[in-house]
Amino acid sequence: MQLTQFIMIGGFLGAGKTTAIARLARQFVQAGRQVGLVTNDQSHDLVDTQSLRAQGFSVGEVPGACFCCKFDELVATLVDLGRERRPDVILAEPVGSCTDLVATVLKPLQQWHDTEFRVEPLIVLLKPEHGRKILGAHNQGGFSAKAGYIFLKQIEEAQILALNKIDKLPPAESKELVDLVKQKFPGKKIIPVSARTGTGFQELQASLAESSLLPSRSMPIDYNLYAEGEAELGWLNGTIQVKSLAAAFSLDQLVHDFLSHFKQSLEDHQAEPAHLKVLAQNGDAISVGNLVDSNSAVELSWRSEAVLHEARLTVNARVLTDPAILESILRELVAQISNDQIVCSIDRIDYFRPAPPTPTHRLTP
Repeated sequence: MQLTQFIMIGGFLGAGKTTAIARLARQFVQAGRQVGLVTNDQSHDLVDTQSLRAQGFSVGEVPGACFCCKFDELVATLVDLGRERRPDVILAEPVGSCTDLVATVLKPLQQWHDTEFRVEPLIVLLKPEHGRKILGAHNQGGFSAKAGYIFLKQIEEAQILALNKIDKLPPAESKELVDLVKQKFPGKKIIPVSARTGTGFQELQASLAESSLLPSRSMPIDYNLYAEGEAELGWLNGTIQVKSLAAAFSLDQLVHDFLSHFKQSLEDHQAEPAHLKVLAQNGDAISVGNLVDSNSAVELSWRSEAVLHEARLTVNARVLTDPAILESILRELVAQISNDQIVCSIDRIDYFRPAPPTPTHRLTP
């Protein structure tokens, strides 16, 4: 029986993992490969899962904790993806605040499921918006040293480090980031890419065949510091129903305006966003927007051009602040939207700080 390739693409919150996974998946599909995807989150109602399914991909989801803490659920999800037709390739996207993936996910898969999966090198996307600040140690960019510790550990354990979003970076900034990585992590394989345009993705896919990059070591990590860094992030997942009793509204404008108001509220609270995502949907009409740091503009990563009278919003926020502040902001925004012509209500809201990571397995050399 031919083994299924298992490719995990990690990276910090807002690094562009979902766009990268979709890009790489399309490359495999164009080559005639059967592809399955797995997403992961600390809670439910995940924007990434919905947006990838809307693109036509077969997607499994492991909610409630990181892959490392839900290893058995991850394996069960991989099995479920193959019930109708076994995928040739499975691409997995771990939680963006997760690290130590070689020891807790890849090596256990290699040891106990080697008759089913061929584990490929760990790809980690480098998020440029916070990369220069944290790597350069000039300014943590709104993050403490504890949160920055996770960012640096993700880079340390990467077998392949993909500097993402080079389509937005001046050449001097790209070079500075590459130089900073080389100074701190000599010998690291670095591939500049753009998940948006596809630049560098053929090289990224080809690099998976380099046997010297296969997961072979587990890095030292301070789990207390790791847990403290994760706990500094407030987490919010929620769903909202919006209905106009009068004129129809633009789905894209709704997402953009919602994110813009949310960004302003975060600035008022001096809260640094790691990633804020909103998906609006009505049937096949979908719009997705992102905010990846306090200095960036709100972006629409998926436009629908739809004009309609109602929609369901899914909100995923990961911010360096008290989660109760995120809950308060969301409720205030819903109240602001609601008026005589617009009915806006919260269906579900979940806000918390991540619990300390407790891996199911941790294999060291």
